[in-house]
Amino acid sequence: MNQNKYYILSLTIITFIFFVFGFIIWVNGILIPYFQICLELNNFQASLVIFAANIAYFVMALPSAWVLKKTKYKKGMVLGLIIMTVGTLMFIPAAYTRTYSLFLSGLFVTGTGLTLLQAAVNPYIAILGPIESTAQRVGFLGLANKTAGIFSVTVLGSIFLLNADEIIANISTLNEFEKAKVLDEYALKIVNPYIVISVILLLMALVIQLSKLPEIDDSKTEIDGKVVEIESRESVFQYPYLILGVVTLFFASACEVIPVDSIIIYSRALGLSIADARIFPIYALIAMLAGYLATIILIPKYISQHKTLQFTALWGILLAIGSYFTEGKTSIFLVALMGFGTAMLWGTIWGLSLRNLGKFTKIGGAMLLMGIIGGAILPLFFGKLVDINPQHPQTAMLMMIPVYLVLWGYGFWGYKMEHWSLKS
Repeated sequence: MNQNKYYILSLTIITFIFFVFGFIIWVNGILIPYFQICLELNNFQASLVIFAANIAYFVMALPSAWVLKKTKYKKGMVLGLIIMTVGTLMFIPAAYTRTYSLFLSGLFVTGTGLTLLQAAVNPYIAILGPIESTAQRVGFLGLANKTAGIFSVTVLGSIFLLNADEIIANISTLNEFEKAKVLDEYALKIVNPYIVISVILLLMALVIQLSKLPEIDDSKTEIDGKVVEIESRESVFQYPYLILGVVTLFFASACEVIPVDSIIIYSRALGLSIADARIFPIYALIAMLAGYLATIILIPKYISQHKTLQFTALWGILLAIGSYFTEGKTSIFLVALMGFGTAMLWGTIWGLSLRNLGKFTKIGGAMLLMGIIGGAILPLFFGKLVDINPQHPQTAMLMMIPVYLVLWGYGFWGYKMEHWSLKS
């Protein structure tokens, strides 16, 4: 297989993978109000959906790196999809018993498989071509991921949240027995969609197993069109730009999760019905699509990865301030618009952090995945801030300002640190 066919085949398969798990990832924003209704949860409790889905990255990232050393990239992707299938199937008994802990366990297992999948896919795509164009390649993946997200939120949202406002109004008039019966029936809306999702995941695993997806050598990199050997350092902790990249990704994860998964909570706190609120995750994902298109066009031809990160940070700060000082749908739209800059974060941070790691590429990728725990922790604070200040939930948006300042710092200075010295 020549180099061009190798590149196109690999990028096509990885793009399809991103489409499949994009369908699963972005449904969390719909699951939050769905669980709030059928399990009678407050905003903080419902935000545990995001926590359970993302804590797996922190817990399972390093074990995933160890697995990939044994399985290599291709078999690691297959195994990740199989584990995800186990997690999605757990939703079926959880729905029949209406057990929140089992739902959360299913999300954690799904997240475990997704961690292994991403531990394989993200370094793979980063070192598939020149490191300075990583964000551009991730742009293609992001388009697939967010297109799947829009489809997921639209289709599953119309199923899970159908007549949700009427159900909320109805159960307030029922006794405990009648209410339990209505909510038991409502909980079963999730069963058939998750059976279909499970089948698709297994089929995807089979496709990858039978494909000719090539392995790549992470001990080499491409510089000025030439493939050269990478001289690794003695320890992964001798790469400051990687360690700082992990910290940056911790905060960047919240920038991706809150505009999509938490925006319904925010919308309802501002007085919108579920029927109106469930549209806003779609707007956020559309903004992300626009961001990924900009990434493909602009990086690295017109703007470097680190300057893109600086722009994204300033964009987010301005929108956070704007959402604080506005009300109603205007404030919510500004939150959704954060998605435009968010789309540029993932590829730029991975590209700047994983460069020239050589034999530490897998462990470096795992450490970056551990940073995604920020997408589990910070939305909990966001939900709590909304709960404790119901008269002015816009206050919760102020937490995004220091988050974006961290991103700006990495794009301005942190990515340049080759050694633990201020002189670098």
